[in-house]
Amino acid sequence: QVQLVESGGGLVQAGGSLRLSCAASGRTFSSYAMGWFRQAPEKEREFVAAIDGSGGRTYYADSVKGRFTISRDNAKNTTYLQMNSLKPEDTGVYCCAARPERYFSVFYAYARRYDVWGQGTQVTVSS
Repeated sequence: QVQLVESGGGLVQAGGSLRLSCAASGRTFSSYAMGWFRQAPEKEREFVAAIDGSGGRTYYADSVKGRFTISRDNAKNTTYLQMNSLKPEDTGVYCCAARPERYFSVFYAYARRYDVWGQGTQVTVSS
């Protein structure tokens, strides 16, 4: 089973950019679909983006389409979330998650379907 560690969060002004990274341990990284979720204070965790094992399929929440890009480098066992044109409402703790990619197109947006989670990284966007 993989283990996940996020990095790259921080404080940024509205309109700015950040790139989050999610480093995974384990030899079978390419067999896992990866997702990014976020949780703002006093709000439920929400889906942000997901990518299949090969990187050929990606999905995004409507709120981030056109601004965020999910990608992965299987040679480096790392998934990325490039966040551009950030808004104050993007503030939250961002977590990456992993699950074997079978049925990816069915489960990608459901946090409960993911098996492994990182500890999260804080993103704060000031207005």
